Amino acid sequence: MMAGFNAIVPMACVAAAAVAAMIAEAFSVPGERMPIAPLGGIGLTGAALASAALWNHNASSFGVVSADNFALFVTGVLVVVGLLSLALSGPTIDREHLPRGEYYALMLFALAGMMLMASATDLLVIFLALEVLSIAVYVLTGIRRDSPASTEAAFKYFLLGAFSSAFFLYGIAFVYGLTGSTRLDRIASVVASQGASPLTLVAVGLLLVGFAFKVSVVPFHMWTPDAYQGAPPAVTGFMSTGVKAAAFAAFVRVFLSALQPLHASWAAVLWPVAAATMIIGTVVGVAQNNVKRMLAYSSIAHGGYLLLALLSGNDYGKGAVLFYLLTYAVTNLGAFGVIGLLEDAERPNDTVADYAGLWHDHPALAAVMTVFMLSLGGFPPTAGFIAKWYVFSAAIKAGYTWLAIVGVLTSVVSVFFYLRIVVMMYMTPAGESIARFPSVPKVAGAALIASAVLIFYLGILPARVLDWAAASIGTIF
Repeated sequence: MMAGFNAIVPMACVAAAAVAAMIAEAFSVPGERMPIAPLGGIGLTGAALASAALWNHNASSFGVVSADNFALFVTGVLVVVGLLSLALSGPTIDREHLPRGEYYALMLFALAGMMLMASATDLLVIFLALEVLSIAVYVLTGIRRDSPASTEAAFKYFLLGAFSSAFFLYGIAFVYGLTGSTRLDRIASVVASQGASPLTLVAVGLLLVGFAFKVSVVPFHMWTPDAYQGAPPAVTGFMSTGVKAAAFAAFVRVFLSALQPLHASWAAVLWPVAAATMIIGTVVGVAQNNVKRMLAYSSIAHGGYLLLALLSGNDYGKGAVLFYLLTYAVTNLGAFGVIGLLEDAERPNDTVADYAGLWHDHPALAAVMTVFMLSLGGFPPTAGFIAKWYVFSAAIKAGYTWLAIVGVLTSVVSVFFYLRIVVMMYMTPAGESIARFPSVPKVAGAALIASAVLIFYLGILPARVLDWAAASIGTIF
């Protein structure tokens, strides 16, 4: 292959798998169960192998896509998200009678958009990737066409997403008017020479709104609980991790690279946003009785922790962003995987009370769910503890001590709603709903066990992955 195309090979593998899934669905006989998920697994494996081959080569394609180590690390996170999502989606597809080829094709196209978003070095290409992944996720959110809640969630997500995309596009227009380019390297040099003019700050603010919506931080978080509750659990896990990883990757590349000369200006806006996100995500999460909505507000709070690492901007914070994205992706996907496995055709089994006595009926599911809840809460020796430790350490070293204190306090409060589920599973007698829990498919069960093992590995032996994260993010500065 020509060297000029090397940087797009990982996303091309995933896009090719998506096209293959569409073709397989088109030629399948009605009622036939074609093994379409393995096509996605092949594409993601190809993306992983291509990323490994491109490591340390800093390949570039068309001048707007860069396969630096930062992009490749995020691509690796997205490969993990994709493989786990494929493994956990089977029970949902069978139970809901969803169109298998359409579901997997949309998921793979979304992953290709996420990989492009992490690799793009041009604002217009970032916007293109953002729309590719967003449209696929909108459709996945409403893929249960006979469910009013799913349709409503998709409609809200689409309307607010289109609104935020308009802000982002206006920000790009302002940046182009001020710098004459949408290339991040050109923007960085012009911004460094011109300084913080009023129009420049307007452009930065508009870009900030677009990113803030995608990572669901306060006050742009209102779509999150409804979308998380209305979408199928496997889709919710996918969009809560993949979209956040891709959006934060682009966020880091734009704000810590191209707009780094304006750090003092945008940090003054971002620190109250980070504080409000951590506080509101935690406080409102405590009041939730629906597990999906509880994890939605948990996701908002975790977005605040990631903003804290982004604000720090030092070596600790830069590496902590990537490590946190990996640990959060594995943990949250596992939690939503358990929720999806506990659903049946008659009821969602997604309230806290529905978990009563789960230990007696599905001890293995209760055990892995406990691991996921403890990791989200930041208990040692799980990966969540190490991730939060590095985020808070980075904040303190950067002088945001009081923000780190807010992060620690909100993390402590969040333990209440995570342990609520653990107490319900182990210490509360089973209700009538416990008999309705379906059996666990082998592939999905293996994915949950792999997630739990990875959480303990990253919590006990994090040094190698942390070094990779720190070294890879250093390639964009």
